[in-house]
Amino acid sequence: MAKINANYEALYILKPDLNEEQIAALVERFKSVVEANGTVSEVNEWGKRRLAYPINDLMEGYYVLMTFTAAAAVPAELDRIFRITDGVMRSMIVCKDE
Repeated sequence: MAKINANYEALYILKPDLNEEQIAALVERFKSVVEANGTVSEVNEWGKRRLAYPINDLMEGYYVLMTFTAAAAVPAELDRIFRITDGVMRSMIVCKDE
């Protein structure tokens, strides 16, 4: 029998030139996308960190780790939103159950 809900981790890097209000708005936006059809366990903001390699000539990024439980359609929608949001440099969603 297929699982209805699974545990996921989403790690995303925001542009370092965003101010605190813009970062808070993006974090809340991504959290609300998950909460519409799942539950957010934790949102851990790591803050600005140096990147291992430059991305679009930027050497820093604002890291955020979000753990959540949701159906399989939610990570796909969250990934789509990550890709079309201007403030997101990179993102990765991983299923923790596998």
